[in-house]
Amino acid sequence: QVQLVESGGGLVQPGGSLTLSCEASVSIGDISLMGWYRQAPGKQRELVAFISSSNEPHYGNSMKGRFTISRDNAKSTTYLRINNLEPEDTAVYYCHLVDTRAMAYWGQGTQLTVSS
Repeated sequence: QVQLVESGGGLVQPGGSLTLSCEASVSIGDISLMGWYRQAPGKQRELVAFISSSNEPHYGNSMKGRFTISRDNAKSTTYLRINNLEPEDTAVYYCHLVDTRAMAYWGQGTQLTVSS
């Protein structure tokens, strides 16, 4: 069973920056994709970004520009950097992984609140 451990959420002021981390309990060779989704109150879960096994990033609609996804293969960890945070970024951010058998896994989620 793959486990995903997220960290880095919290309360941030508008205009600030934040990096979320997600560490997987499997080796990088067993991972096809790692990425992030978010779900704001009363809204559907939406794709933020994912990164492929060849380190190619992909971003969801309206997510380009302020969001940067990266991964550390040695640590089986993916990072999501968010710059110039806006109140509309307030959401629970979920780590998502698809392994080489096409099995999908979710993290527990980490809360990000953008407020002054």
